Amino acid sequence: MSTIEAPHRAKADRPLQTPARVEAQALYADRQKVYPKRVFGKVRSVKWAVLMLCLALYYVVPWLRWDRGAGLPDQAVLVDMTNARLFFFWIEIWPQEIYFLTGALILGAFALFAVSSLFGRLWCGFTCPQTVWTDLFMFVERWIQGDRNARMKLDQGPRNANWWTRKALTHAVWVVIAAATGGAWIMYFNDAPTITRQFFTGEAGVTVYFFFALFAGFTYLLAGWAREQVCTYMCPWPRFQAAMLDENSLVVTYRDWRGEPRGKAKADNVGDCVDCYACVHVCPTGIDIRDGQQLECIGCGLCVDACDSVMGKLGRPKGLVAFETLKNLSASAAATAGMAPGLERQTAGMAARELPRFIRPRTIMYAGALTAVALAMLLAFLLRSTLDVTVLRDRAPLYVRLSDGGIRNGYTVRIVNKRREDTPLVLALRAPEGFRLDVQDADHDAEGRPLLARRADGISQYRVLVTVPPGQRLPESTPITFRLLEPGGQLATSQSSTFQAPRR
Repeated sequence: MSTIEAPHRAKADRPLQTPARVEAQALYADRQKVYPKRVFGKVRSVKWAVLMLCLALYYVVPWLRWDRGAGLPDQAVLVDMTNARLFFFWIEIWPQEIYFLTGALILGAFALFAVSSLFGRLWCGFTCPQTVWTDLFMFVERWIQGDRNARMKLDQGPRNANWWTRKALTHAVWVVIAAATGGAWIMYFNDAPTITRQFFTGEAGVTVYFFFALFAGFTYLLAGWAREQVCTYMCPWPRFQAAMLDENSLVVTYRDWRGEPRGKAKADNVGDCVDCYACVHVCPTGIDIRDGQQLECIGCGLCVDACDSVMGKLGRPKGLVAFETLKNLSASAAATAGMAPGLERQTAGMAARELPRFIRPRTIMYAGALTAVALAMLLAFLLRSTLDVTVLRDRAPLYVRLSDGGIRNGYTVRIVNKRREDTPLVLALRAPEGFRLDVQDADHDAEGRPLLARRADGISQYRVLVTVPPGQRLPESTPITFRLLEPGGQLATSQSSTFQAPRR
């Protein structure tokens, strides 16, 4: 019987299940709570350093000051919703320059692709906010309730005073951290000292309290309760990050050519893996790295420290679980095929390894894209205008016929001045002979030209009228140009528009 026919035969040999015999099956399985164990090692030390750096940046940055002069906020990083401005130290982004934020997002995306192609899910395991805050919450949980075995015993034991005390204290600290997280978030949109005082005195607006509760609540829910379920079921990145990897990407993996077959430490003809499950017990998502690459693996590398600790105690070489490329894994497996476990197989397997190739077509493409986007953003930033004018012609009506037979069009001239100076600008009109320019509520210079006061680091708006005397023959649409001149006569900026007249 062929292998193709076997499944059909097996299916046919099964007894038919009538509706009465079909047992109800649950469509969803209950969550199996994960109890990560404390671990020590190089990777864990790096993770602690990255965690403290990320948390320090998030909580401290809103309190940094940056002097921008009188009348401007002195907070170094601030999304000023009132004045529609984004301040980042010496950089000031206006609403019209939202493309800088788009460019920053594109840079972040390509950087994430590049890092993933080089080091796998390094972002997920070390710097993702979900990972950082979950790690912090688990630290609090271990500190109050004990390590893995103590927490499991506590959950499986009776709901006595000890259980309620430890659980209540754990959640109380979680709530404090979540509140600090939500409080720091609202400081990025308001002056930190001011909003802190207003928040505790009840003077803050409803919007402030809403977003505080929103982010505090989600921090408590995702880091305290959902945890690994966010990475497994909610985050889209694990679904397509495999497309960024290749055989030369450094990923957390198990060197099965060295560890198999598993057995006790003193047994003969077995690999280095003693099946102690230390790598499973420290995993924040509860997977077994020995099963190969999995969607749930976030690449944190804690299993590396756990396995190295066991290998050190047994007097065996470290690196049974390590950051390794799939190419080296296959090469080592091929070089040791048929060899008995022992020093000879380990030597052959390590000799078959190659240094990771960081420069390859995929990484060159990502580096080129990063460079191109970064240079485009830098060039746009260096060449961006600090004075812009926008001219909006009235749409209803398109024109007005005056009592003497003249034609008039109305315009709204808006000046965006990103400079700190407020020297008035002269408004001039480039148009056919006979066009007259009038600006409502504007002063005039010695030559009779209208002066438009520009608001320092702000937006000014004026009502402008352009009139053509009676008897002048005009096409239905005539191009004209509004020119803003410096007091010395130099052209500051200009904007084209049209003058509408009745159809002949």
